[in-house]
Amino acid sequence: MAKQKNIYLDNGATTPVDPRVVKEMLPYFTKKYGNASSIHPVGDEAKETLEKSRAIIAKKINADPNEIIFTSGGTESDNLAIRGVAYAKKDKGNHIITSAIEHPAVMNACKQLSREGFEITAVPVDSEGIVHIEDIEKAITDKTILVSIMHVNNEIGTIQPIEQIGKLARKHGIYFHTDAVQSLCKVPINVKKQNIDLASFSAHKIYGPKGIGALYIRNGVNVQKQMIGGSQEFDKRSGTENISGIVGFAKAVSIYGDAENKRIAKLRDYLVAKITKEILNVKLNGHPKLRVCNNANISFKFVEGESMLLHLAMKGISVSTGSACSSRSLKPSYVLTAIGLPVTVSHGSLRMTLGRWTAKQDIDYFVKNLKEIVKMMRAISPLTRK
Repeated sequence: MAKQKNIYLDNGATTPVDPRVVKEMLPYFTKKYGNASSIHPVGDEAKETLEKSRAIIAKKINADPNEIIFTSGGTESDNLAIRGVAYAKKDKGNHIITSAIEHPAVMNACKQLSREGFEITAVPVDSEGIVHIEDIEKAITDKTILVSIMHVNNEIGTIQPIEQIGKLARKHGIYFHTDAVQSLCKVPINVKKQNIDLASFSAHKIYGPKGIGALYIRNGVNVQKQMIGGSQEFDKRSGTENISGIVGFAKAVSIYGDAENKRIAKLRDYLVAKITKEILNVKLNGHPKLRVCNNANISFKFVEGESMLLHLAMKGISVSTGSACSSRSLKPSYVLTAIGLPVTVSHGSLRMTLGRWTAKQDIDYFVKNLKEIVKMMRAISPLTRK
């Protein structure tokens, strides 16, 4: 019996941990196990490791090391940024601007704040998922304290003009936060050049471990901490630091190179070209050029995405129908709805996100099976007979 293939095209949900990262982390479970707050040699060793790792991540985004706050991941970082700024600046104003296609960690944090009396404006995006600067500027009031716009959308891969957004926010004296979970190491980030005040990151999107992330907080930005306890992380995030995870995060950042992004972008373009050539009635969602290197979100007319996903899974192929945080929901993607896709089309969408170990033959195997599945499903779909 032939061994089942395992073609993983859901790297936007999570990535496997690179063996080099695992190797770097292992000593910190059994040999270098200190608490960075302890005042003795074992603790000092942990503290030194913590600060070396902080410096590696800071350098990647042109930040100062003391501007990097370690968290449990992107969701906590988004919450610390948004809720932290809201509570710290509530005497200055209660208005927050975000977009219609933010990650649930941002969107739901804002919804919770709206129930507490804050005003939230979610600016629209165009048909390619781009936020327009003019819409943000129109939304600004004298009560606006924060603009939170993601760098790269997790479903359609669109890259937002964050440098211009940051410049606009800085001109008005408003803090600018960007969820950069999907962009770290894939799209250049320079917090000073791009006028960023706060930025969220997560290790498990770049071949690091789950459960560790970071929030960049520009020096001088006031954020009320959300984890109450000790004074770790410059008194901005209480809790014993996850040294093994932090070491893994730093290693993942340090080994990630631009050559990898170029290779993956070529594979992504090959995938999109092959699908659009071999399967009729398909549409690439998001901007054709301003998109992260590994993302291809494609709608297939007259078929249902969940059914495609299940049939592909039986062939050993892993893809998704949207964000991992909402992939078990049968509701149409709010991101695809925001860019104007009809419900019938958005329900027939797949997100393919390539990774470090994706090969050309994986793409060929995937498209071959996808073509057969779409043909079979369209043959029995009532939509094709209308």
